[in-house]
Amino acid sequence: MVPAPRLAPALVLLLALPLAARAQVPTPDPSSRRDPPAGEVVGFTGAYDSHVWLGLPYAAPPVGALRWRAPQPAPRWEGVREALVTGEPCPQYASVYAGSPRGTRGVIGGEDCLSLDVWAPRFDPGAVPKGGERRPVMVWIHGGGDSIGRSGFYDGGHLAAAEGVVVVAIQYRLGPLGWLRHAALRAAAATDEERSGNFGTLDTIRALEWVRDNIAAFGGDPGNVTVFGESAGGTNVLALLLSPRAAGLFQRAILESAGMDLPTAAAAERFREDGGHPHSAGEALAQMMVDDRSAPDRAAAGSRIAAMQPAEIEAYLRSRSPSALLAAYTEGDQGMLFLPTVFRDGSVIPDAEPLDLLARGQYNQVPTLLGTNREENKLFMAFDPDLAYWRLGLFPQPLDPPRYAVQAQAMSNAWKARAVDEPAARMRRVQGATVYAYRWDWDEEPSLPFLYDGAAMIGASHGLEVPFVFGHWDLGPETSKLFNWLNRSGREALSAQMMSYWASFAYTGSPGRGRGGDLPEWRAWDDASADAPKYAVLDTPDGGGVRMGSETWTLERVVAEALADPRLADARDRCAVLRSLALWDYLPRGAYASAGDGLCARYAFDAYPWHEVAAGGGE
Repeated sequence: MVPAPRLAPALVLLLALPLAARAQVPTPDPSSRRDPPAGEVVGFTGAYDSHVWLGLPYAAPPVGALRWRAPQPAPRWEGVREALVTGEPCPQYASVYAGSPRGTRGVIGGEDCLSLDVWAPRFDPGAVPKGGERRPVMVWIHGGGDSIGRSGFYDGGHLAAAEGVVVVAIQYRLGPLGWLRHAALRAAAATDEERSGNFGTLDTIRALEWVRDNIAAFGGDPGNVTVFGESAGGTNVLALLLSPRAAGLFQRAILESAGMDLPTAAAAERFREDGGHPHSAGEALAQMMVDDRSAPDRAAAGSRIAAMQPAEIEAYLRSRSPSALLAAYTEGDQGMLFLPTVFRDGSVIPDAEPLDLLARGQYNQVPTLLGTNREENKLFMAFDPDLAYWRLGLFPQPLDPPRYAVQAQAMSNAWKARAVDEPAARMRRVQGATVYAYRWDWDEEPSLPFLYDGAAMIGASHGLEVPFVFGHWDLGPETSKLFNWLNRSGREALSAQMMSYWASFAYTGSPGRGRGGDLPEWRAWDDASADAPKYAVLDTPDGGGVRMGSETWTLERVVAEALADPRLADARDRCAVLRSLALWDYLPRGAYASAGDGLCARYAFDAYPWHEVAAGGGE
């Protein structure tokens, strides 16, 4: 899971950008009728002249006794299923990024949510590719901090039709329904997988099993599957790379702005004083008892839990509604939940640091493409009241432009170091020249003179590459804030290149020169020297075009450059940048105080913002 700053959860819902919202039920297209083992199905013709099948169940509903259990195969449905509407989202807080009308609050969705959507090039029933003519399959895993999002936000039709691939978008259990590890739930579990608590991860594996068994009926090649995802979705792709359970279910992997730090099982389960996460299963259970007034406070709840039998605790947890479960994580607010997910349980996910596993070759070795955006964190920073204000409530402005720029650079370079440079170098040494990387640089958002500078405030930020990958620009009411007629030509050209590269990778395991062989060559990560090409820079012609880059980062270099950056003359601002790195878990908090020969020890980490220099020191 990508680390998240302690901003109000409602402000980081932008982690997962919606790409489609369907307001009306389409008409079935008889030419889309297919008969996979899951059951006979008919879909429709989508906006990009692809065939579309929505809301296909890939597992039995995880309700009742199947809550917090490994997903089970769905039985074959009877008759011809009309797959015209995307599935109900998994339980989550309402937001415009979960398809909810503005102003909607509370919990939406239901536990019967394990479904997927399929897009394929439009073929008549007798012309569906068979054998060696079947098309590569690209399975999309959405982002959203593993607590918000749904498959229905994305339209894979353009990618499928333009590049001749089959696109699948999956839903998986979110929040505490997807990731909850507790001894009481393990007591009656039948397998180590069920004892793991990684139920959302098991859902993604089950979805890949469904693809393996059924996708040939849609013209897809079950032996050529690419898993790709953004943000938390990218971290879920990492989980598939690391999980022995996922071996053989995919042949390529794309990680867009992923997180590389996975919590331990102990952190996911224990109370805070025992080394647990602030929102561990133990903490959440205690909070539930305070919420329903069965305990007056956390201490009393802890005593009650210690006196309960495992069967009592399990019954209590299973009696909680999705709303009650989610409320235990929100600290009085609604939106994205900050809880441990994709933890190292020792069964589904090995109990070791992911980067160490990659270095030792203990993972599913497939051609892999990793990347981040040049200014990942600006999306979050624009909503941070310590860094920005909103003029007229519409246009974000930096409180201190130099500090805003330096912090954005440091944070994004640290993300690149952790999510691209470190894993790519390790994987390259293990599996050879089948590792590819990118940095996405598009920053041509609309601006208004004297009011708003889109490039300076948002730029090449987190999640904004997703519309380019899918070639679909409808973000609902937010569209005009990012995309307009002035940037249309450049973004559509870059999008076409990116779709071609992504599809070429799905076909061959290399982005190369794209599907048509006419694009700048995207070469594999090369460690032969510091100047050797390592990643593709993805930008429009006005931004320098697509080209290879070689600059890499380490956390040590990020810290050193932030401390020496001439744009910051104030020691407090330098330490504020390092504090942001620590909040996102890139820099240990102990290293914060010792950085710069103890410079930041003058500024208490937990007393920020600092309005005056701490006693005993000057600027």
